[in-house]
Amino acid sequence: MCPHALIPFKPASPKSRLAGILSLKEREAFARAMLEDVIAAAKDANCSPVIVATELFDSEDIQITIPDKDLSGTLNEVLEQSVGSILIIMADLPLATGAAIKRVISSKSDMAIVPGRGGGTNVIFLKEPAKYHVDYYGMSFLKHMKIAEEAGLSCEVIDSFVLHTDIDEKDDLVELLTHGTGKSRKYIEDLNFYLSAENGRVGVERKSGAPTPPA
Repeated sequence: MCPHALIPFKPASPKSRLAGILSLKEREAFARAMLEDVIAAAKDANCSPVIVATELFDSEDIQITIPDKDLSGTLNEVLEQSVGSILIIMADLPLATGAAIKRVISSKSDMAIVPGRGGGTNVIFLKEPAKYHVDYYGMSFLKHMKIAEEAGLSCEVIDSFVLHTDIDEKDDLVELLTHGTGKSRKYIEDLNFYLSAENGRVGVERKSGAPTPPA
C-alpha cells in the first residue's frame, strides 16, 4: 500500500496565534520545519507526499496550489478524481511518526480519522475517496463523522497522541519540546525556547537577551 498523502500547507503568514512569541519570519520557518517533519513521517509510512499549498514555494515534493480556492473545495476536487486510497494529514503535526501513520492506513474500516483538539480534524484516511467529501474549519470532526454516516462508510476513530497534537498556541510548544525529535523541535530550541516549571505547571519560556538564528 502506497497512498498519496495530501498535506495542506500555508507558506506565507502562518500560525498567527504564535505571533506573540515568534516573528513573521520565525513563524514561516517554523511552519516549514513542521511540514518537513510531517513529510518525513509520511515517507516513513510509505506514503507519497503531495503538498496542497496556498502558493508555490521551493520544495522537491509534488505540489498543488490553491491561490483562488478554499481548502475543502480543492481537496474535494482531488478526492473526486482519485483512484486508490488517499491520506489527508495536516502540516502542523511535528510529532507525527511513520508508525502512527501506518496504524491509520492499516484500518479495516472504509475510512479512519484522527481528531484534533478543539473539534478539528488532523488526519483522514479514505480507501474510496470518490465516495467522500471534506468540510474543514469549525467543528470539522463532527462534520466529517456525519459525512461518513451519510455516505454509508464505516469509520474508525484513531486515538493517537502524536497525531492529535497540533501546534497552534504557545502552550503547545510544551509537547514539542517534551516529545519532539525532528526539525521542529531543533528549530524551537535554536530560538532559545526552553521548558520551565512554575507553581508545578510546565510552560515554555524564551531566554532573554540570547541571540537568535536568522529565520
